[in-house]
Amino acid sequence: MTTRPGRGITLGAAFLMATSAIGPGFLTQTALFTARSGASFGFAILASILLDLGAQVAIWRTLVATGERAAPLADSALRGSGTLLTALVCLGGVVFNVGNVAGAALGLEALGGAPQWAGALASAALAIGCFLVPDAGRAMDGAARALGAMMIALTAWIAVTSRPDLGEALVRSVAPASVSPLAIVTLVGGTVGGYIPFAGAHRLLDAGLRGADGAREAARGALWGIGLASAMRVLLFLAVLGVVARDGALDPANPAASAFRLAAGEPGARAFGLVMWAAAITSVIGSAYTSVSFLRSVVPAADARPRATLVGFIALSTAIFLAVGRPVTLLVLAGALNGLVLPLGLAVVLRAAARRTDPGLPRPALRAAAWTVAAIMAVMGAWTLVTELARLT
Repeated sequence: MTTRPGRGITLGAAFLMATSAIGPGFLTQTALFTARSGASFGFAILASILLDLGAQVAIWRTLVATGERAAPLADSALRGSGTLLTALVCLGGVVFNVGNVAGAALGLEALGGAPQWAGALASAALAIGCFLVPDAGRAMDGAARALGAMMIALTAWIAVTSRPDLGEALVRSVAPASVSPLAIVTLVGGTVGGYIPFAGAHRLLDAGLRGADGAREAARGALWGIGLASAMRVLLFLAVLGVVARDGALDPANPAASAFRLAAGEPGARAFGLVMWAAAITSVIGSAYTSVSFLRSVVPAADARPRATLVGFIALSTAIFLAVGRPVTLLVLAGALNGLVLPLGLAVVLRAAARRTDPGLPRPALRAAAWTVAAIMAVMGAWTLVTELARLT
């Protein structure tokens, strides 16, 4: 059976994936690496986009062509792998959502001086509200589209205001003065690591997209999603590049915030607060939705009461933040584990695809590219995990 929802659903899924990727860490990493590498960071962005595309399109096409969520599809390829994948996604989702709630609180504090506890509660209530309205899927899509467009528009304004050297940025993006493998892997992990590559695909499945026509639409949605996240990355890169060239350095405590302030003064600082809040709240929504979509495949109680599970997921993350603040050690470990989710998830999805004959599955060339991404991320993810464990102990 082949079904095809409206193009608005596909665009909503693309924005869900993109805004899930554009979280507080996305903003900080992009600003920090730009300050360190200058215009040559453009090469890392370009390389990461190519790797992102191979992973994202393969996952979206496979899930939609087979009509199965990632966990049961993984189990069909390797028994127990779906449960392991669900555990990693949900563990990382809860811990990262603590950081996302913290980011939302900091954003509202920068925007209007709201106390962090109040900003966290208000943001959590808004995220929960998206899942409690009668048509939760449409509300989630609408929030992702509106807030995603706002983030891109505000960052574009800062990029224009900072007046970067576009010629140098273009040249160094293809002929860098230096290359940072760590930056490339970090960007790939931040854009398609953890739960992120499954967010849009699961949304399309929930909307009824299936079959060969559905797989082609899914590939289009994956391209849109990567394009949106990459547009935000490039605009932020250009904004920071112009500031660094003019002012020399950013505040290491909050490089993205200082870039907005140095580019546009107090209005820029307020704009950063709004961007930070939007990035965080959409990541809260995306993380909760995708983590619970995994949980529903292995826990019958979660599947029976998905809205209650979503509310509990967000409430738990918010309670941890309010109780202990931002747990830096847990976030570091979760980030290291996050690097292993992509190669595991991608590998079992590709293995399942090789054993299936559903129309619309990725072609051999795409599967080969995706296997390359899985191998690269497995090696670098394992190295990062070992390094972080050694540093913390």
